[in-house]
Amino acid sequence: MSQEEKPQFDAYAGSYDALHKGSIKTSGEEPAYFAEYKIKYIADSLGANATKKRLSVLDFGCGIGNSLPHLARVFPNAELRGADVSSESLQVARQSNPQVEFSLLTDGRIPLPDQSQDLVMAACVYHHIPPGERQLWTKEIRRVLKPGATFFIFEHNPLNPLTRHAVRSCEFDEDAILLSRKESLSLLSQAGMKDASIDYIVFFPRFLSLMRPFERHLGWLPLGAQYVAYARA
Repeated sequence: MSQEEKPQFDAYAGSYDALHKGSIKTSGEEPAYFAEYKIKYIADSLGANATKKRLSVLDFGCGIGNSLPHLARVFPNAELRGADVSSESLQVARQSNPQVEFSLLTDGRIPLPDQSQDLVMAACVYHHIPPGERQLWTKEIRRVLKPGATFFIFEHNPLNPLTRHAVRSCEFDEDAILLSRKESLSLLSQAGMKDASIDYIVFFPRFLSLMRPFERHLGWLPLGAQYVAYARA
């Protein structure tokens, strides 16, 4: 997410999907499964009424926009926005999400007014942000959230060996520095957010998909491939 990061993801804008698919092949799933999983998690967390409201929703670090079709389907009345440091990725995202407003992130700032967003999500973004910049961006997200609005950080679980293997084998993750549970909670708390919490997610590969209904009862177990840290402004 730094300006040094921008050229890297500009270079991968056209090949991102193929590279991502290759890195997760052991799961038996396509990238769309994981994108949809996250949006369903958010919807379940906020409750059925939230999906009917006219919310302002920001996909921070949206990349080529893979989460946005799922956001549009689950939150059909929402005003969707995507923001990223990669102009090439945003060009790809615009082509498949013409109804979404996109912004280029520059100079450590999100080009949105204070307290303007009902929901912000960051899906596997923070491990690409240099550690020294993570608090800056978290505080910036806090700035654009309305009072009581929720920020969801989805991240790879560094305690899961299969996750670490997937990250090591993914070309665009070669610079990734994974975040521990403790760091993610600290980022949220130090940004002034309330009720910071963690759930572990994505436990079962496709061949064990019959077990997936039990995943929401396993959030305490640090074996999921990913986790979600969340808090309210």
